Amino acid sequence: MRTDHILSAQYFIYFGVMGVFLPYFNLYCYHLGFSGSQIGTISAVRSLVMIALPMVWAALADRFNIRRAIFITCSFCSAAAWSLFLVVRTYRPMLLATIVYALFYAPLIAFLEAFAMDVLAERKKQYGRMRAWGSVAFITVVLVLGRVLENHSLTLVVWIILGGSVLQAVVACRLPPMAPRSRDNFLRAARLLISPRVMVFLTCGFLMLVSHGAYYAFFSIHLAALGFGKSFIGLCWAVASTAEIWAMFNSRRIFQHFTFPKVMLFSFAIAVLRWTGLLWARGFWLLLALQVLHAFTYGTFHMASILYMDQLAPAAAKTLGQAVNNAMTYGFGLMVGFFVSGLLYERFGSGLMFAFSIAVALAGGLIFAFFLLLPGETRAVPTK
Repeated sequence: MRTDHILSAQYFIYFGVMGVFLPYFNLYCYHLGFSGSQIGTISAVRSLVMIALPMVWAALADRFNIRRAIFITCSFCSAAAWSLFLVVRTYRPMLLATIVYALFYAPLIAFLEAFAMDVLAERKKQYGRMRAWGSVAFITVVLVLGRVLENHSLTLVVWIILGGSVLQAVVACRLPPMAPRSRDNFLRAARLLISPRVMVFLTCGFLMLVSHGAYYAFFSIHLAALGFGKSFIGLCWAVASTAEIWAMFNSRRIFQHFTFPKVMLFSFAIAVLRWTGLLWARGFWLLLALQVLHAFTYGTFHMASILYMDQLAPAAAKTLGQAVNNAMTYGFGLMVGFFVSGLLYERFGSGLMFAFSIAVALAGGLIFAFFLLLPGETRAVPTK
């Protein structure tokens, strides 16, 4: 099997599992009787562990050229750790199980992105086509599982995630060894990741993901509170993934015409529009229409940020660069977003929660717009 196909399979399985976790795991916790703040705390703690651990794993991988070995080990250990969720039902054991699982789950996506950048090499503008298989899996899972859960217990969610995690670990063993890199310049390369340009980029990425906290943690619960069933919840997530797939399959065309930073700036503008819509939307069709904007708030933003970080990171610290990016956004950013959204939802409901998302996305967009006005930034050229 070609390495391209192995990585596409990894994306397919990883985001297929995510298609179970994101829409339904917090809903599972909600049905166990957890409060809004407890759900927010569990999500935030998971994200907190994902801030530091990927960078530790990635530093080891780059320093000693053992990325593949760490990826396989963490894949099997995270699958084993997830089995704890089969027996825990109360808040504190659930919190502890989340920490253990996140210790090993944390580096997987950053390592996968680094593998993809290496394998694609001069074809990096086509990254979206490889990554799109993850979105295909996501949409398939949410469509099917939404209907299945209408007639089955939400406990099924835990079993499906366990099965997917084991499968991903097995497929990870098919990854070929990567070409070794020189270890002599790792420390010097790592220091370049704290340059002003990288810091601004990471800050804005952090704010974008903070603004997504309400959506990822409470969108399904918000829809349930509005009176919609599990099938509609699954449909909404599926529409978002369909839009995301469209963006990813058109990645080469997008990045032939626009630089990575300009694509990110446009994504910020659409995020403000999307969260504003969710603040007011109550109707079936309007809620579905707003999900189409996921093509930009997630699809184009994610691709541009992965490619821009690959452009900014030195050759000797590519894995660390992706890990830092993932930690600051899907780790620290979502942690803050989950925690604040949980508090706002429990005390004030979804209105103020989405208003917070609007304000944060607007702040991130304004900072990034100012950054692009600095000399040299508007001339940034995408990686080939």
